[in-house]
Amino acid sequence: MSDKLGPIFSLKLGFYKLVVASDPKTVKDCFTTNDLALATRPNIAFGRYVGYNNATLALAPYGEYWRELRKIATVHLFSNQSIEMLGHVRSSEVNTLIKHLYEKSGSTSTVKIDMLFEFLTYNIILRKIVGKRIGFGEVKNEEWRYKEAMKRSEYLAVVPMIGDVIPWLGWLDFAKISQMKRTFKELDVVITKWLQEHLKKRSRNEKDEERTIMDLLLDILPEDVVICGHVRDVIVKATILVLTLTGSDSTSITLTWAISLLLSNPATLKAAQEEIDNCVGKGRWVEESDIPNLKYLQAIVKETHRLYPPAPLTGIREAREDCFVGGYRVEKGTRLLVNIWKLHRDPKIWPDPKIFKPERFMEEKSQCGKSDFEYIPFSSGRRSCPGINLGLRVVHIVLAKLLQGFELRKASGEPLDMAEGPGLALPKINPVEVVVMPRLNPELYCSL
Repeated sequence: MSDKLGPIFSLKLGFYKLVVASDPKTVKDCFTTNDLALATRPNIAFGRYVGYNNATLALAPYGEYWRELRKIATVHLFSNQSIEMLGHVRSSEVNTLIKHLYEKSGSTSTVKIDMLFEFLTYNIILRKIVGKRIGFGEVKNEEWRYKEAMKRSEYLAVVPMIGDVIPWLGWLDFAKISQMKRTFKELDVVITKWLQEHLKKRSRNEKDEERTIMDLLLDILPEDVVICGHVRDVIVKATILVLTLTGSDSTSITLTWAISLLLSNPATLKAAQEEIDNCVGKGRWVEESDIPNLKYLQAIVKETHRLYPPAPLTGIREAREDCFVGGYRVEKGTRLLVNIWKLHRDPKIWPDPKIFKPERFMEEKSQCGKSDFEYIPFSSGRRSCPGINLGLRVVHIVLAKLLQGFELRKASGEPLDMAEGPGLALPKINPVEVVVMPRLNPELYCSL
């Protein structure tokens, strides 16, 4: 539609007009000049039935409540200091993955690497948030059932709802709303249990070995606080929900796409391993402090995000007032989507846009950043993802240790199926089966 109608066009969806933007100039207009005018969210069914009545940071309308939550997230939850303080959690979980792969390695055995990435990223976020973890292969316990409910909610977040575009026909969404309510109940039961456990420990003055994000939220928010009608427990639970939703699957899916692309491009994989060997060597494990020197590895991650951004479309926005976007008048109440997928694959910006080519980010003229609005995998403006730095740290260190520690090849000689599935973060449909072989001294694996 963008190719046919241009970089900005509008659609009439039921009662509302939707504007779709997909070129750097128009996107810059959205996220700079009109960022405040387009800063709110529409009141959609998913926000009401799954998002604690729009109490989650990602779905809350712009106003006092959203500003307060954003401040908490930026200053307390995702500050550089907080990320550094929880570095041992990332290191511990990544080392556990490497040891697990070493035990499973062999010329004939294969591993479903995408499933292991799910366990890894879920454990990292779970330990940071509530101090819990699950072992590889544990799929029957409460925490894993919560993870599966999260995956269902990510799908439900993007299913078409008649009531979202024609409010008086919302009753036709009965089946989908029932599914949303069931999913919310599964999520809320577990989060409530985690909250009660933390409150009981606080009442007994017990301290966890690892200070969690839930502990931090309970310290920041007074027991009797009410912000725009939301009480403390709802604010805490809504924040935990959105952090688990956005902090786990999007990272594991990015890792899955990165490995899939590398397996399909063995020369790129080999070049990344050579860079790690040259910069770090084979006598010690790569560490987070080494990542700034691994320019090619960073380029691989950037190119993965270009082809498979964490979300192909930005979260839907709504105009708070009349404004002009791309030279066109946008009336109050109009909804807006930025098509990141199209932006990142536009041949006018990216030569050979469908080809995986990390080298494009090694060239100085191609060092795209947010100011260019040609490359915005985490969106931009007020509503951009506050956990960018944390997510990138996880992706970089996992890829670095995996490439340093193992020779990787496809389980079969057939090309990998690169088809995407439905959902917020474009999951890969088919599992990625990989043969892994150690490439370092066995003592290094035992030292983890």
